[in-house]
Amino acid sequence: MNASFHELMGLENNGIILFDGVCNLCNNSVDFVISRDPERYFRYASLQSESGAYYVHKFKIDTRKVDSVLLVKNDKIYQKSTAALRIARKLKSPVKLLYVFIVVPPFIRNIVYDFIARNRYRWFGKRETCRLPTNEERDMFLP
Repeated sequence: MNASFHELMGLENNGIILFDGVCNLCNNSVDFVISRDPERYFRYASLQSESGAYYVHKFKIDTRKVDSVLLVKNDKIYQKSTAALRIARKLKSPVKLLYVFIVVPPFIRNIVYDFIARNRYRWFGKRETCRLPTNEERDMFLP
């Protein structure tokens, strides 16, 4: 039996956050999660990285159409507000309380999410290159 990428990387018990590495809002969101994830539950990969490319291929993600943070958990992919709320659920309080909004149907939750996502470069800017982790963060980022 072949080991999965998750097993090879030792990630069976972690959620993987995939993000747009050149988006300032996305990078700020990663910083926000890191600062509220004392258990270091999450691992991170930019969509532009080698690991990001693996998940893009595995889940057949059209990166030209993705304007969402993505969460990989238990070999499933979550997008938009569902990903954001599942991420919030694992963070320190009071952020984890946001998970109560999971009861709101996604088509309603995603109206606001999509509006912000469509305007993220205009409002928050874009980097020339992908975010590089600090020495302290290096083990949380996938290659």
